[in-house]
Amino acid sequence: MKTEKRIKVFLVDDDAVFLKSLEIEFMNTGSFIVETYATGERCLENLANAPDVIVLDYHLDGIDKDAMNGVKTLDKIRTSNADIPVLMLSSQDKIEVAINCMHHKAFDYVVKSETAFIRMQKIITGIMQLKKVEKQLSWYMERM
Repeated sequence: MKTEKRIKVFLVDDDAVFLKSLEIEFMNTGSFIVETYATGERCLENLANAPDVIVLDYHLDGIDKDAMNGVKTLDKIRTSNADIPVLMLSSQDKIEVAINCMHHKAFDYVVKSETAFIRMQKIITGIMQLKKVEKQLSWYMERM
C-alpha cells in the first residue's frame, strides 16, 4: 500500500487563538505536518525546514507593532524561494487587499471565516496536484 507524503505547511499568524485552531484543524486531517509562527520574521528564519506551502496572515502586527507585515514577509519569501506557494489570509474582505496580495505573487487569498480551513485545504490539495503534474511534465520533457 502506497502511503501519501504528508504536506508540510507553515502557518503564520499573530492571532494565537486563530493560529492554534488552524493548527488543530490541519493536524486532525492527518495529511499535514504543521509548523506555526507568530511573526513573519520567525517564518523566514525557518524556511530551511522546506515547507510545501505557507499560509500567511496579511497584517502580523498584533503582538509587535514593528513586526514585518504579511506582504513584506511574502516579498522576502519570494526572494528566498520563489517556488513556495503562499496563501495569504486576512480578516479583511476587501478586493484591494486581495489584489495587492496577488501583485506580490501570492498563490491565493483567503478571508478568515468559518469556511477558511476548508477553502485552504482545497487550495493546498490543488497546489499539490499542480506540483505533481509539473513534475511529471518535466520528466517527460527531459526525455524528448
